Amino acid sequence: MYAIVKTGGKQYKVAVGDVVEVEKLEGVPGTELSLAAVLVVDGTDVTTDADALAKVSVTGKVVEHTKGPKIRIHKFKNKTGYHKRQGHRQKLTRVEVTGITVK
Repeated sequence: MYAIVKTGGKQYKVAVGDVVEVEKLEGVPGTELSLAAVLVVDGTDVTTDADALAKVSVTGKVVEHTKGPKIRIHKFKNKTGYHKRQGHRQKLTRVEVTGITVK
């Protein structure tokens, strides 16, 4: 059984026991949280109906907060002497999926 969950504007395929890195979520390590399911697959049974998905709960536990890789941004305009350098590291949260339940 696996589910497609949506968080931070992105969708992730998760199963029980998986650890996924998602955009930063609130909570200290060890905090339980629930993720919104978009699709659930159980063998050959696929659930996409909104009413049926309202009964599905995907629970997880915050493992840690990390940062993504450094991204270097360099803007340049020719013949004007314009250079702009900037860096970015996205804040991430590792979540361990503890359960997918269909009520």
